[in-house]
Amino acid sequence: MKVVYWSSTGNTERMAEMLGEEIKNAGGEAEVCELSTVSPADLAGEDSFALGASAMGDEELDEGEVEPFVEELEKSVSGKKVALFGSYDWGDGEWMRKWEERMKEAGAEVVGTVIANNEPGDEDQANLAELAKKLV
Repeated sequence: MKVVYWSSTGNTERMAEMLGEEIKNAGGEAEVCELSTVSPADLAGEDSFALGASAMGDEELDEGEVEPFVEELEKSVSGKKVALFGSYDWGDGEWMRKWEERMKEAGAEVVGTVIANNEPGDEDQANLAELAKKLV
């Protein structure tokens, strides 16, 4: 299973690594990779995957790489199990709620979301472990 991430500060990258380990702990296989190394077409062939990005600006997805990727991905997520994760520094997680709603409207089964305020901690690790179990 692919765990794809875009990280502006390294916090979301750390979450991706943690999620990959938790997927393995739950009995699955995980390939953790940066967003720039995959295409939406690569994920179209997957039954389930995880996608992570840090919040940017006014609680939005990065407009340079992430937003165009998600727009294209929305065309092929119907019927797929998707987990979303990411980190933020301010706000209340509105960007993740909007992202989750977009994926659901595109037909994805969003099995859960995990957001960390800045660097992920023990509680985030536990939440990622639960998310991994839902994906596997």
